[in-house]
Amino acid sequence: VQLQASGGGLVQAGGSLRLSCAASGRTSSSYVMAWFRQAPGKEREFVAGFTWRGGSTYYADSVKGRFTIPRDNAKNTVNLQMNSLKPEDTAVYYCAVALAGGRIYTDRTRYNYWGQGTQVTVSS
Repeated sequence: VQLQASGGGLVQAGGSLRLSCAASGRTSSSYVMAWFRQAPGKEREFVAGFTWRGGSTYYADSVKGRFTIPRDNAKNTVNLQMNSLKPEDTAVYYCAVALAGGRIYTDRTRYNYWGQGTQVTVSS
Protein backbone atom coordinates (compact mmCIF):
# COMPACT_ATOMS: atom_id res chain seq x y z
CA VAL A 1 0.00 0.00 0.00
CA GLN A 2 1.34 3.42 -0.94
CA LEU A 3 0.00 6.61 0.60
CA GLN A 4 0.31 10.09 -0.85
CA ALA A 5 -0.60 13.01 1.39
CA SER A 6 -1.14 16.54 0.12
CA GLY A 7 -2.78 19.83 1.01
CA GLY A 8 -0.58 21.26 3.73
CA GLY A 9 0.54 24.85 3.83
CA LEU A 10 0.73 28.08 5.78
CA VAL A 11 -2.45 29.59 7.18
CA GLN A 12 -3.35 32.21 9.76
CA ALA A 13 -4.99 31.25 13.03
CA GLY A 14 -8.71 30.76 12.51
CA GLY A 15 -8.24 29.68 8.93
CA SER A 16 -8.88 26.37 7.20
CA LEU A 17 -6.97 23.74 5.28
CA ARG A 18 -7.99 20.49 3.66
CA LEU A 19 -5.58 17.58 3.61
CA SER A 20 -5.96 14.64 1.28
CA CYS A 21 -4.51 11.14 1.44
CA ALA A 22 -4.69 8.85 -1.57
CA ALA A 23 -4.01 5.14 -1.15
CA SER A 24 -2.87 2.88 -3.96
CA GLY A 25 -1.71 -0.69 -4.29
CA ARG A 26 -3.41 -3.52 -2.40
CA THR A 27 -6.16 -1.56 -0.75
CA SER A 28 -9.17 -3.04 0.99
CA SER A 29 -12.43 -1.84 2.43
CA SER A 30 -11.44 -3.48 5.72
CA TYR A 31 -8.57 -1.06 6.26
CA VAL A 32 -8.57 1.73 8.78
CA MET A 33 -7.10 5.04 7.67
CA ALA A 34 -5.98 7.71 10.06
CA TRP A 35 -4.23 11.03 10.35
CA PHE A 36 -1.45 11.62 12.84
CA ARG A 37 0.68 14.68 13.43
CA GLN A 38 4.09 15.38 14.86
CA ALA A 39 5.24 18.75 16.10
CA PRO A 40 8.95 19.49 16.63
CA GLY A 41 10.23 17.79 19.78
CA LYS A 42 6.96 15.95 20.37
CA GLU A 43 5.66 12.43 19.89
CA ARG A 44 3.57 11.58 16.88
CA GLU A 45 -0.06 11.77 17.97
CA PHE A 46 -3.37 10.55 16.66
CA VAL A 47 -5.63 13.19 15.09
CA ALA A 48 -8.52 11.45 13.35
CA GLY A 49 -9.46 8.09 11.88
CA PHE A 50 -11.89 6.58 9.39
CA THR A 51 -13.14 3.09 8.62
CA TRP A 52 -14.04 2.35 5.04
CA ARG A 53 -16.38 -0.40 6.20
CA GLY A 54 -19.17 1.43 7.96
CA GLY A 55 -17.77 4.93 7.51
CA SER A 56 -17.04 5.44 11.20
CA THR A 57 -14.93 8.36 12.34
CA TYR A 58 -13.11 9.18 15.56
CA TYR A 59 -11.28 12.32 16.60
CA ALA A 60 -8.76 13.30 19.21
CA ASP A 61 -10.22 15.60 21.84
CA SER A 62 -7.83 18.35 20.79
CA VAL A 63 -9.42 18.60 17.32
CA LYS A 64 -12.99 17.51 17.98
CA GLY A 65 -15.43 20.05 16.61
CA ARG A 66 -12.79 21.66 14.40
CA PHE A 67 -11.50 18.84 12.20
CA THR A 68 -13.72 16.59 10.12
CA ILE A 69 -13.25 13.63 7.84
CA PRO A 70 -15.93 14.13 5.20
CA ARG A 71 -18.02 11.08 4.39
CA ASP A 72 -18.02 11.76 0.67
CA ASN A 73 -14.48 10.56 0.17
CA ALA A 74 -13.49 9.29 -3.23
CA LYS A 75 -12.48 5.66 -3.38
CA ASN A 76 -9.22 5.02 -1.53
CA THR A 77 -8.95 8.68 -0.53
CA VAL A 78 -9.44 10.17 2.89
CA ASN A 79 -9.63 13.91 3.37
CA LEU A 80 -9.20 15.89 6.56
CA GLN A 81 -11.01 19.21 6.72
CA MET A 82 -9.34 21.42 9.30
CA ASN A 83 -11.21 24.52 10.44
CA SER A 84 -10.55 27.09 13.15
CA LEU A 85 -6.88 26.27 13.05
CA LYS A 86 -4.70 27.23 16.00
CA PRO A 87 -0.93 27.75 16.23
CA GLU A 88 -0.73 24.56 18.30
CA ASP A 89 -1.99 22.62 15.26
CA THR A 90 1.34 23.33 13.58
CA ALA A 91 2.94 19.99 12.76
CA VAL A 92 3.79 17.56 10.03
CA TYR A 93 0.64 15.60 9.28
CA TYR A 94 0.86 11.95 8.24
CA CYS A 95 -1.77 9.62 6.91
CA ALA A 96 -1.57 5.95 7.80
CA VAL A 97 -3.28 2.65 7.11
CA ALA A 98 -3.91 -0.21 9.52
CA LEU A 99 -4.45 -3.58 7.85
CA ALA A 100 -6.25 -5.04 10.86
CA GLY A 101 -9.52 -3.21 10.54
CA GLY A 102 -12.57 -3.27 12.74
CA ARG A 103 -11.90 -0.25 14.89
CA ILE A 104 -10.01 3.02 14.76
CA TYR A 105 -6.74 2.70 16.63
CA THR A 106 -5.13 5.70 18.27
CA ASP A 107 -1.88 3.80 18.86
CA ARG A 108 0.49 4.56 16.01
CA THR A 109 2.13 1.15 16.34
CA ARG A 110 -1.07 -0.45 14.99
CA TYR A 111 -0.57 1.22 11.61
CA ASN A 112 1.34 -0.60 8.91
CA TYR A 113 1.81 1.98 6.17
CA TRP A 114 2.57 5.68 6.33
CA GLY A 115 2.52 8.54 3.88
CA GLN A 116 5.41 10.97 3.53
CA GLY A 117 3.90 13.74 5.64
CA THR A 118 2.72 17.22 4.77
CA GLN A 119 3.61 20.37 6.73
CA VAL A 120 0.86 22.46 8.28
CA THR A 121 1.92 25.79 9.76
CA VAL A 122 -0.54 28.04 11.57
CA SER A 123 0.63 31.55 12.29
CA SER A 124 -0.73 33.60 15.19
